[in-house]
Amino acid sequence: MHLTIRHETVYSYSSPLAYTIQQLHLTPRSDPQQRVLGWELNLPGAVHAYTDAYANPSHMMTLDSPHTRLQIVAGGVVETSMPPRGRISTSESLSPLVYTVPTRLTEAGPEILALAHACLAPGKASTASLLQLSERILYGVRYQTGATGVASTATQALQLGQGVCQDHAHVFIACCHALGIPARYVSGYIDPENTGHAASHAWVDGWVEDGDYTGWVSIDVTHARLMTDAYCRLAVGRDYDGAAPIRGVRRGGGLESMQVQVQIVPQ
Repeated sequence: MHLTIRHETVYSYSSPLAYTIQQLHLTPRSDPQQRVLGWELNLPGAVHAYTDAYANPSHMMTLDSPHTRLQIVAGGVVETSMPPRGRISTSESLSPLVYTVPTRLTEAGPEILALAHACLAPGKASTASLLQLSERILYGVRYQTGATGVASTATQALQLGQGVCQDHAHVFIACCHALGIPARYVSGYIDPENTGHAASHAWVDGWVEDGDYTGWVSIDVTHARLMTDAYCRLAVGRDYDGAAPIRGVRRGGGLESMQVQVQIVPQ
């Protein structure tokens, strides 16, 4: 499948900013499951390209002249293929044990531990058990836009019983990490099909031992299903903070508003 993607983010400020720095994960990964046919970033200010610790294509953007508006546009065409049974091929040199370390967003409280033990065995998971965990998370954390924020933790989302794809991913990762099972956060895009709604999306990779396969399986917790060729992967990390499309800090600016528009056209 070919996905034509355009992702525009516009920040507006009530007073001028003196300085902005943004870390960007807005360039798709070159993985065996996807090939970038063409991609462009339209960014103001100075830009430094690099590869981060998780092998994600990354950019650091700085703007040190006064501004009240910041527009970031990314887009291009990505060729995706169907990973068999969600199994992700990779040439990464990082050990999967890197993705067993809890973070501030994925620390396990009592509720997380109870959910983890209800679905998983310590130290080992199968594709079936991870899909069962996804279904339990969907039952316990109803999708609700605006119920949580980027700083909400897995435990907070589970206690609230509401959240979005980011929260579903964090609860999943927290459960796996609590039992020593490698799991990581994935940011990217998904073909909206006939819903007419496109946006950045978050899902997970979990490490499985299925008898005929040991490795990563990619799961969309929000839909309790395996990743297909309808997904474009931007970045992986231990949590949202490590794989967010855009993260930054600013000096000045007063009140901030943000508008995001994502268009995805499959072919």
